[in-house]
Amino acid sequence: MTVSPLRVWAPSADTVVVEAARPGDQPTAHRMTPADGGWWEWRPEGDGPLDYAFRLDGGEARPDPRSPWQPHGVHGPSRTFDASAFEWTDAGWAGPRGGGGVLGGVVYELHIGTFTAAGTLDAAVEHLSHLVDLGVDLVELMPVGAFGGTHGWGYDGVQPFAVQDAYGGPPALQRFVDACHAAGLGVCLDVVYNHLGPTGNYLAEFGPYFSTEHETPWGRAVNLSGDDSHEVRRWVIDNALRWFRDFHVDALRLDAVHALRDASGRHLLAELSDETAALAHELGRPLDLVAESDLNDAVMVTPTSRGGLGMTAQWDDDIHHALHVALTGETSGYYTDFAGGTRAWPEGGALSVLAKTLTEVFLHDGRMSTFRGRTWGRPVDPEAVSGHRFLAYLQTHDQVGNRATGDRISASITPGQQAIGAAIYLLSPYTAMLFMGEEWRASTPFQFFTSFEEDDLGEAVRSGRRREFAAHGWSADEVPDPQDPRTRDASVLRWDELPEHPHAEMLAFYRRLIEIRRTEPEIASGDLSALQVRFDEASRWFVMRRGSIAVVANFGSGGQPVPLHGEAWETLVGWGEHRTETGGIHLEGHALAVVRTL
Repeated sequence: MTVSPLRVWAPSADTVVVEAARPGDQPTAHRMTPADGGWWEWRPEGDGPLDYAFRLDGGEARPDPRSPWQPHGVHGPSRTFDASAFEWTDAGWAGPRGGGGVLGGVVYELHIGTFTAAGTLDAAVEHLSHLVDLGVDLVELMPVGAFGGTHGWGYDGVQPFAVQDAYGGPPALQRFVDACHAAGLGVCLDVVYNHLGPTGNYLAEFGPYFSTEHETPWGRAVNLSGDDSHEVRRWVIDNALRWFRDFHVDALRLDAVHALRDASGRHLLAELSDETAALAHELGRPLDLVAESDLNDAVMVTPTSRGGLGMTAQWDDDIHHALHVALTGETSGYYTDFAGGTRAWPEGGALSVLAKTLTEVFLHDGRMSTFRGRTWGRPVDPEAVSGHRFLAYLQTHDQVGNRATGDRISASITPGQQAIGAAIYLLSPYTAMLFMGEEWRASTPFQFFTSFEEDDLGEAVRSGRRREFAAHGWSADEVPDPQDPRTRDASVLRWDELPEHPHAEMLAFYRRLIEIRRTEPEIASGDLSALQVRFDEASRWFVMRRGSIAVVANFGSGGQPVPLHGEAWETLVGWGEHRTETGGIHLEGHALAVVRTL
């Protein structure tokens, strides 16, 4: 490997020294040469990887803000990485779904550290066949950027160009993506650009990476429109393009984009969208950007040519919340409005809210949000926007892991209720996303865990977590200790339970739903205007029709008939006892049938 010049942006420094050595050798100091625009350079001699760190004006040695690898942890020196050395086998890869990209596909969100007991990218490869058999199109990895400690969710990363060494480092990510493509699976990488974590965060020593005007709930906001923000914006965009170009990633999921505070003439997301489109044209395959947005505004997925921000798709938490409340009856916090009977939706109860979100994308579309204390969102025109632009789901890492004990929805509802929720979102006009283990009703929780090496930081996370849930009635000993290694270990999927009852039955049901989604054109469509919903709030039956195919569900616990207007039909898949009756289907409690009318 020929080592390229080492470069670092430090516009306010008077001197920059790099300490560099081949791995295992003692580092030597070299004065760097100033270059244009606040950059500094030094060209090493010889070949092979190099460990290096920078000293600004005689300060402490710090890792590279664009470090590709942190094998010694987030406080240690960086290591160079030649991304071009890997021998890819995916030359014929046209992208997920044969070039269709993320839109309309089935996404599978997973956390590398708990997907297997080993918690590595290489170990995850061993289970790709399970995802293929399930019918998954894209694997979405929770963040892999280097963070403090060995175990964590990844949203407190401090080196977004690096790959967490405990996961196998950057070589392992290349092997993982190549293996996914060989299996016909795309890869979506979750990236965090709105803030950095609390330990190993040295960016402010190098330059104005953080805003002096904006904060996020997780720390200082990234400087996207203040002084010298042009290089900070390049730091973000270059990072995104690097995953596409050097690691052959197919899509990026952008964390909490509403926290990207940008007062410039052109929003960072629009700029990123256009540069991503140009790279996709160059590479000859689709590259997608999926936003996590709290704004409830279709401007996020409106093309930049029409004044939008140009994201391919965005998460839709309103559908999740509506499903969750209809299935569980929970009404606390942000779930309040989704039960109905509030200023946001005085017209009816939970099933009417579910119907509203399924047909019109958002509940809060200019309506009052009780949780936020203000009106929120904007309406979506179902004639103008495909449902594929929005991701629907029953569970995500947030909606499981941010609960006090990390309990999955399956811990509080029956298998039949889960089957109802799965059938509705998997056969809806939306792009579908599963959270790892959901498909077999995994018995393991997904809890919040960290492994910070600093005692004071670990205690702050522990006590903060307990304070948060104490306000909701949880005692300290009921909330898992994030710093206890057993909390992570309890969250590791148990692959040995797949063939057991009731996991095998649920897995077979999910496979059949996804097969219907893949093979039935009426279900594969993203046409929101063709979606029809009927329900009875009092009896708690619900029918979602898409052309000739209908999901007929009994949310209630007692058996009852559900009218189908006297039509004849065939059953494509069902859960629980159901039988034909004159004018409809009789469903036992928490049962459903997916039928095609004849």
